[in-house]
Amino acid sequence: MKKTASFDIASDYQYLHRRFPAAGDAPVIGITGNFSEGNLTLGPGYYTSLLEVGVVPLVIPPFDQEELLFPLLDRIDGLLLSGGADINPLYLQEEPLRELHGINPYRDRQELLLTRLAADRQLPILGICRGVQVLNAALGGTVYQDIYRQHEGDCLKHSQDAPREYASHTVKVEPDSRLASIMGATTLFVNSFHHQAVNEPAPGFRIVARAADGVAEAIESTEYKSMLGVQWHPECFALRRDTSMLPLFQWLADEARSFQAAKRLHDRILTLDSHCDTPMFFGQDIHFDTRDPKIKVDLHKMTEGRQDATIMVAYLEQKERTDEALLAATAKADRLLNEIERMVADHCTAVDIAYTPADLYRLKREGKKAILLGIENGYAIGKDLRNVERFRRRGVVYMTLCHNGNNDICGSARYNDEQLGVSPFGEQVIREMNRVGMMVDLSHAGERSFYDALAISSRPVVCSHSSCRALCDHPRNLTDEQLKAIARQGGVVQVCLYSGFLRQDAPATLRDAIDHLHHMVNVMGIEHVGIGTDFDGDGGIIGCNDSSELINFTRQLLFERYSEEDIRRIWGGNFLRVMEQVTEKIH
Repeated sequence: MKKTASFDIASDYQYLHRRFPAAGDAPVIGITGNFSEGNLTLGPGYYTSLLEVGVVPLVIPPFDQEELLFPLLDRIDGLLLSGGADINPLYLQEEPLRELHGINPYRDRQELLLTRLAADRQLPILGICRGVQVLNAALGGTVYQDIYRQHEGDCLKHSQDAPREYASHTVKVEPDSRLASIMGATTLFVNSFHHQAVNEPAPGFRIVARAADGVAEAIESTEYKSMLGVQWHPECFALRRDTSMLPLFQWLADEARSFQAAKRLHDRILTLDSHCDTPMFFGQDIHFDTRDPKIKVDLHKMTEGRQDATIMVAYLEQKERTDEALLAATAKADRLLNEIERMVADHCTAVDIAYTPADLYRLKREGKKAILLGIENGYAIGKDLRNVERFRRRGVVYMTLCHNGNNDICGSARYNDEQLGVSPFGEQVIREMNRVGMMVDLSHAGERSFYDALAISSRPVVCSHSSCRALCDHPRNLTDEQLKAIARQGGVVQVCLYSGFLRQDAPATLRDAIDHLHHMVNVMGIEHVGIGTDFDGDGGIIGCNDSSELINFTRQLLFERYSEEDIRRIWGGNFLRVMEQVTEKIH
């Protein structure tokens, strides 16, 4: 806006339209509003600080229509949890202490729900004073109702009477923390107006700043998530034009811009995960239409992570190879595929089976999620070559030749002391897969089987969920020579998010998965890589543990300056290219 006051509305109207293109992409930050004495209120420091860093503040009032939180969260790019009254301890399954101050019955329930839903969607969150307590409590941490009674040792005077725009004490910040990086310091002069504080941090968070008496003053995510909370009131410093706390709001604005960019990118491209094992949980009373804590892939999580499609496999454990056992394996594969189809049919308004790349793009346009069918372990066909065409006709797009252990098709990467390769029957299977347009999946295949299959197949092959031997020496991973061999034939390798395939000395993180992807790109080229999470089959890493967190992978790709076309390829474009090549000119 103009810096000088004007009473010429027509002139201001034209001025705003001239400025619109420059401001049109500003992210929107929702701010929880306070509510007292029948009025919605908000300290001016909150929104002036956000305006200063170039984002649009949107005040969120407390309201009872909780189902409206879903469309609200879809329309904002970040969340600021503001200060205010104490949290009602009944929401935290505690009885109130005598020292508890005033609670706010209008805010607590909504803000606790809002915060959990925002975290499910990976929205950037900044909590301030009460807001850090809400953030911590909503995600499973605990809060002191009164630090003077419950915290060990003598406390500083945290409930100050001094003007809020001036510092009242110092805090020490962990030097390796995101907060220290944001603020560029490990000692901060802060203001303090509270008697509640974080006790135990929520899972996936750590305390990164403390006052001299040990009281927690800040928490942040340990899982590569844009979530941070501070106990002091940084917005008050802006009231006297003190910019020392502005970096906190700049951080929130930058994270919101990153999140906004990832959201918009997911709107434009198709996101396909090439391998999940959710059918392994079919006997455990799962509910695909809810946010089911037993599984990592369901409709809610796919929606939250803005994932369009997944290849859901019928997994067969490698067992005996007797005629009876082989018939049982085939029957189980059919049963699992039937159950996938039944699950989809039960929720057909939101999800459908896709059989071709064209189906995937059509379903995305229709606003539906898509499931493709796969088989993990060629054990499923037994010794009957006719099963290959039969499974393909019912929609199976790929089949791994084996799993952990040798079968009648080939030798496995695991439990293959004889170093077996592709058998004569296996050669027939591969040629038949080529003929009917089913992709040959070499994840789990032993090295000799791998090269045998490449020599036999007339079509490009895939590894739906494998990673790099050069970075993690596991027999399931691929050597650089194997990666190059697949690329030469036009195939694709999908980075697997199973921790043990990414690193073996510590739990793997999103950063490790990105390192494997970088390595594949450097060895194979961007045209031959993708993502196969192995969710619900032990896949899931810190920072990308289920479908709701897949947008975090996209944000990391953007941070690493991959182009939109690169990300489109990684998120399924390469895999679908191979699928189209395998199915073209089928006779």
